[in-house]
Amino acid sequence: MKRLYRARERKGYQEIIGTEDPVLDYLSFGKLQLEKGEKYREKTHGYEVALVILSGKISISSQGKEWRRVGSRNSVFEGKATTIYIPCSSEYDLTAESAAEVAVCKAKADKKFEPFIILPEEVVVNRRGRDTWQREVHDIIVENGRNRVHRIVVGETFNHPGHWSSFPPHKHDGEHAPEEPDLEEVYHYQLSPRQGFGVQLHYTKDLCIDDAYIVRHGDSFAIDRGYHPVSAGGGYQLYYLWFLAGKSGRLLNPFDDPDHRWLKNESKKEMGAFL
Repeated sequence: MKRLYRARERKGYQEIIGTEDPVLDYLSFGKLQLEKGEKYREKTHGYEVALVILSGKISISSQGKEWRRVGSRNSVFEGKATTIYIPCSSEYDLTAESAAEVAVCKAKADKKFEPFIILPEEVVVNRRGRDTWQREVHDIIVENGRNRVHRIVVGETFNHPGHWSSFPPHKHDGEHAPEEPDLEEVYHYQLSPRQGFGVQLHYTKDLCIDDAYIVRHGDSFAIDRGYHPVSAGGGYQLYYLWFLAGKSGRLLNPFDDPDHRWLKNESKKEMGAFL
């Protein structure tokens, strides 16, 4: 079953993981690549949409609301994201105020809310892990999405060169419900410098899935189940946009691989020694 989607250069809108994709039931993913002055109009139908500005500036309007010349970074490695939420059964109009790249993150929804914007200063920054699995995680639509979105959860992770994230390995496929949520996820990767690479692991305890993928700038990955740690190649910073949705609500409570949970416990012990 295909889970890795290789980068393709394409102007305008590019659908990467389609609404009829056999791997995912709730999520779909695409990307906009626009030149200055180009316009794009779309309907959301049965999906709520998070438009994450990866680079450039845009103006956008939906449901009587408008935001002009938003976006503050030239690449994902130059600051925090600006994101616009568009509810289901809506329409939006977008104009590129400069060359712009926008991630179009879609999650099935049947509850309609109001459009809103998340500005860079509203993004919550978390520094997680230790040693070679220390990383920076940006919560874009997580806790702040309560009573404002139906299912979607959105954020970004930044791996230092040679470091791991989603580590110790975790999953959220509902196997250990109700403690473990049942959520699908999509990753979209970028590298700095962009000729670099990372490694995406994907496995289940019964080894029904036991795979490793080389991931490069612009690739995307669909996660329907299983553990999914990521490593950046030495000398290269790895970024990935992530978003989730599923049938169990929006609570993020990943289940750690029991074989590697001791790493997190050791971290807590060391932290306690300094308190």
